[in-house]
Parts: sequence; structure tokens; C-alpha cells
Amino acid sequence: MSNSTPATDHEKKKSKGKRLPCSPSRVLHIRQIPDDVTGAEVVSLGLPFGKVTNLLMLRGKGQAFLEMASIDAAVSMVNYYAPATPHLHHQPVYIQYSKYKELRTDNQHNQARPQPAVQCVNAVQHRNRDITSALAAECGALPRHGSVLRIVVENVFYPVTLDILYQIFSKFGFVLRIIMFHKNNQFQSLLQYSDAMNAYYAKMSLDGHCIYTGCCTLRIEFSKLANLTVKYNNDKSRDFTRIDLPFGDGQRTVETSIPFATQNTIFPSYTGPPGFAPALGFPQGAGPSVLPVPGALGPLMVTTSAAPGHMTIPDIPGNSVLLVSNLNPEAITPYGLFILFGVYGDVHRVKIMFKKRGIALVQMADATQAQLAINYLNGQRLYGRVMHATLSKYQTIQLPREGQEDKGLTKDYSNSPLHRFKNPCSKNFQNIFPPSATLHLSNIPSSVTVDDLKNLFTSKGSTVKGFKFLQKDCKMALIQLGSVEEAVHALIELHNHDFGENQHLRVSFSKSSI
Repeated sequence: MSNSTPATDHEKKKSKGKRLPCSPSRVLHIRQIPDDVTGAEVVSLGLPFGKVTNLLMLRGKGQAFLEMASIDAAVSMVNYYAPATPHLHHQPVYIQYSKYKELRTDNQHNQARPQPAVQCVNAVQHRNRDITSALAAECGALPRHGSVLRIVVENVFYPVTLDILYQIFSKFGFVLRIIMFHKNNQFQSLLQYSDAMNAYYAKMSLDGHCIYTGCCTLRIEFSKLANLTVKYNNDKSRDFTRIDLPFGDGQRTVETSIPFATQNTIFPSYTGPPGFAPALGFPQGAGPSVLPVPGALGPLMVTTSAAPGHMTIPDIPGNSVLLVSNLNPEAITPYGLFILFGVYGDVHRVKIMFKKRGIALVQMADATQAQLAINYLNGQRLYGRVMHATLSKYQTIQLPREGQEDKGLTKDYSNSPLHRFKNPCSKNFQNIFPPSATLHLSNIPSSVTVDDLKNLFTSKGSTVKGFKFLQKDCKMALIQLGSVEEAVHALIELHNHDFGENQHLRVSFSKSSI
């Protein structure tokens, strides 16, 4: 590196009060760093973008200077963190270009010495385990944890599949295994890396960020498990080192396996439907390239542009019509399916098959809502049967022709006032949860009492296990029923229940229990 020094005191005074935006530099200025943050944690912010060559920590001022190996890496880092502020120890930190072009490595006054933290993380980044071990004692920055992460996804409005998690997390190293499940009414996943430091970098870079803007927020912590055991390769679990595993009882995905990850795996900035800008995206090398990305929604063609740090992806392809089977023909109605599937998107049409009443088609507003409904409702018990939901081969539901016998089995709900998501600013986008025994009630008239509500649910065959109002004005409440299936039936029966005087009950699944 050059022996040029940072600005002199005279130069600092001259520029004080006349701060212009700095031109791109491979030295980045990071502000508002918490006191207990280590050098390795600061360096980890830059790792997804390229090699880090130096670090200067100004502990008393809560600041640091981070030097990248190239200007392109620094530009990509600034561009990425501009709309998605990074957090260290749950506090936001701010990154901008420094006026310094590089940091010195000699021992003169006010100069940065080589930082052990930088040497440690770069040793790991380049897979040099001998150097890593030798430096561990000196830098004291290597975290003590395993290679398994526990991932909680909050505000799940758009579908989060195993393949999407793989695409995101493989940017930070070789992903060995992934297991997805629901626990405590939350979407959760366990993910194992081949190396504990990869898990550390992934947590540091992704914790608190959203997969889609405004929703699907990642909350990441280290798991106490040392190793994951996967029995089946399907849409809920995958062992990327074992292509011989059976599918088991899981749903077979469109692509049954993903090529093994490498350190140069390209991560797509996966986007949601129009109007939802991508929240997660990492810099790619310059030059145009096209690659297929396998996933539960079918292959996406991801095109990277010639400009470094930018990529574009077409809208999510796929069908918005669901095939729902194994229904109870004695109990199911188009309206019941409209209300139930309407928890996860706006249902436009429903058709129960005339000759096979246990099969129905449900048309959602778009493909992402259809996939979301599959994620939450496939396998759910409904009127004594385990319902199956998958994508249909049909692109739309045709309404019956005039004079065609239908017996009211096909309904058009395109203009229904009961759509939960027609308002793009609706809070319903932030309150989508899997079916649970506890229901959230809202829009309760002030004249309605606890006993009134309990009696109402009991009259529909529900067993009330618990009840509590959430506000002093008693407009919202939680009611816990005997089972998830009971809650599903009650939601179908009582959502939009008319209390009179144009006051209608709103019912949804709750993430909480009483």
C-alpha cells in the first residue's frame, strides 16, 4: 500500500463546515458503532462485497474506517446499504465514502496499524485454517458458536420457500442442510453451514433485513444444535450432500435438487410482485450473464446487467389458480373456500366440481398469493378431512355459460367488499399467520359482551378455552378454541358476522395464544 497520510490538521480546518459529498473511495467511513462491537463484526459488513484490506477503529468516537481491496467493492457496499441500513448489536450504523483514498499501515502518529481482525476474517474468507488458528488468540474476535442458524421470518406475506432461503444464504458459504417448520405460529428454519464462520457472517449481514420490502423480515440467531439430520429431500427439508434421500411425505418441488454451492454462488436479488421493491440483493461481477434459478415457483431467468452491483428480475411467474382436493362434499361451499383462502390473498373466483364435489378450483389475485395459500393451507384439516392444495393446470376459472347447469357451485368474488388486501396500505399485510387455535377478533361493537362472543362461537360448534379483550374500548379480542380445525371452521362461519347496524365482525388467525 502507499505511504500517503490522512489529511493534516490544517486540511481538516480548511474543509470544516464545507462538507461536500465524497467521491467514491475504497475507504469507507462507518458511524454510530456501539461500544461493544468487535473489529471482526465491522469487517463482516464488507465481506459479501469483496476482500477487506484494512480497518481503523476509533472506539471513543463510535467510528471506524474500513478499507476494501477495490473501489468497485466499496461502491457495491455503499449502494447496497444505502436503502437497507445495516445493524450491529441491534443498532443502525451508517456507511459513506471517506475522503481518504487508503489507510496507512505504518506506526506513525494517527495512522492505522494492520488489524488482527482483518487478518482473521480474510484468512477464513480464503479458507486458510492454519492462519485462522494462529491468529485466533491474538485478535480475540472469532465468535464461539456452531454452524447451525435458527431463522425466524416475520410478516410473511409473500412465499418463502426452501429454495429462496438457499439462494440467500449460500452467498455466505456452502449450505449443507435446511429444515423448515412452523413453531409458535411462526415460520422458522434451521440452516447448517459447512463452517461456523460462514454462519457468523450470514447472521451479521442478514439479521433484521427483509427479503421483500416491508415484509418477510429475517430474525437470525445461533442454534444450540451442532448438526442437522435430514431424512427427506422435499419442500420442507433438504440435505445438499445427499441426493439419494427419498421425498417422504413432503410435497415434491418443481426442482428436486439444487447444484452444490460454492464460494462464488450468484445470489439473485429475488423480487416480489410489482410495487414491492427487492430488499435483499448482493453485488455481482460486471458483465452480462443469465442463469436459471430453481425454485418452488418454477425456474426464474435472472439477468444481471453490465453495470456492477445491479440486476433485474422479471415478475414472479406462475399460476394463480389452485387445485384443492380431498374436501368434504357434504360441508364445503364456494363461500367457505372464499373466506378461508381469503386470509392469504384476494380470492377472485371459486368453482366446486359438479361431478366431483370433493375437488375445487380457487383463483387468487396473483401467483404469489396462490403460493402463500398453498404454504399455509396445504395439509390443513377442514370438516374432518386433510385438505390438499397445489397449483392447477388451469390459468383461470371460467364462469358457467348462460343456461349451463351449475347449481351455484361457481362463484365470482372479483368485486367482493370482503377482500382483505385490496388496500395496499392495509395492516392485514403485516398480520398473516398460519391457522391456529387462537383467533384475533376486531371491529367488535361496544354493546357486545364477553358472554355474547363466547355464546356466538359456541353456537357454531366451537369449544371456548379462553378469551381476553386487547383494548380498553373492547374493540379487539383473542379467543382460544379447542383445536386448530375448530378455529378454521369458526373463521369461515363468523368472519363478517353481522351484529346489526352495519357492524361486522372481523376474524383472522392470531400469532399469540392466551
